[in-house]
Amino acid sequence: MHIARLGLTPVKGMAHTPLERLDVNADGPPYDRVFCLVEADTGRVLRTVENDLLMACHAAWEPPVLTIRTPVGEATGEVVDGAAMTGFYWEREIKLVTADGPWSPLLSEYVRRPVVLCRVPDPGAVVWAGSVSVVSTSSLVELARRLGRPHDDGARFRPTVVVDTGDAPPFIEDTWVGSRLRLGSAVVTVDERLPRCAVVNALPAAGGRDAAVLKALAGDRLEGTDIFFGVSGDVDRPGRLVTGDPVRLLP
Repeated sequence: MHIARLGLTPVKGMAHTPLERLDVNADGPPYDRVFCLVEADTGRVLRTVENDLLMACHAAWEPPVLTIRTPVGEATGEVVDGAAMTGFYWEREIKLVTADGPWSPLLSEYVRRPVVLCRVPDPGAVVWAGSVSVVSTSSLVELARRLGRPHDDGARFRPTVVVDTGDAPPFIEDTWVGSRLRLGSAVVTVDERLPRCAVVNALPAAGGRDAAVLKALAGDRLEGTDIFFGVSGDVDRPGRLVTGDPVRLLP
């Protein structure tokens, strides 16, 4: 097995950016979802499933400079911390800091309501599951077969890592739960399978429904109200991941 793809997004909900290499520390990838958008009047963090138009936006974070490209314009500048505020991510109350600069006006214009770009001080505060998510190429190939279309790179699932699992059976990653997985020089403890929402039906880097992914998976991946695809976990040993690096299960 080896690493086929790496990716993250600095701003929650925006296009998932492929990377050739990725460092992870105890909290996961340092630049993953370090910003989020918040409704100005409620403090509610924008949920990607309800705002898939954000997928058409691209963010590049090279501290202290943040660049965001949207279909209606681009904004770039050094991030300056503004006021502390409380946000709400699903049932979680989270600490946020407003990012003073040109981004909030641009993004408010794009989503057509007042929003505030915020920095997320606590790693993982706007991440639903573990800090590292993994899907296998075996699962992606099976999904493509069910959909009757060529398999893609997995970006619609927004994983930290896609693992090339060769001829292994579909959903092989389910068997990794409870195990330690060496990815490049890092080690991740796989904690759970990942439940998926309707955002996986949307076209990556554009938004808008383009595939009935959940329907294709529901026949044998539905348990209770959850449909599972991929796994997540947390970093046991920090390290560097590079596309092509070997992947193996540890005893």
